[in-house]
Amino acid sequence: MHSEEIEVRTGSREVVHDLTETCQRFLTEADAVDGLLHVWAPHATAGLAIIETGAGSDDDLLAALGDVLPRDDRWRHRHGSAGHGRDHVLPAFVPPYASVPVLDGRLALGTWQSICLVDTNVDNPVRRVRLSYLAG
Repeated sequence: MHSEEIEVRTGSREVVHDLTETCQRFLTEADAVDGLLHVWAPHATAGLAIIETGAGSDDDLLAALGDVLPRDDRWRHRHGSAGHGRDHVLPAFVPPYASVPVLDGRLALGTWQSICLVDTNVDNPVRRVRLSYLAG
């Protein structure tokens, strides 16, 4: 197994941050062949999604999360910025992990799929993500 923790700067706004190139670079540096890439976000307020980016789907995801988990005062978890309690519910909808097959050293993603960190927590501008390659 090869594992590495990376730092991702998400800033002070909600974001869907594409990690695909970083993941592929990690696999190249690990001399990956066939196996599995596991991606883990060790945070209570962030998740990982396999989604198309750049054509509006990333913004649509954030809008849908805003509809399902509005940033208002309904949440019992009340520290941080207004509506921050919804960020703690996010991982139940967008899990903090993703696993992707690796074939011949490349991510076996579909044509439009990307591995993305989903971060709605505007109070935490820096995230950690652990990449782990498990050889087959």
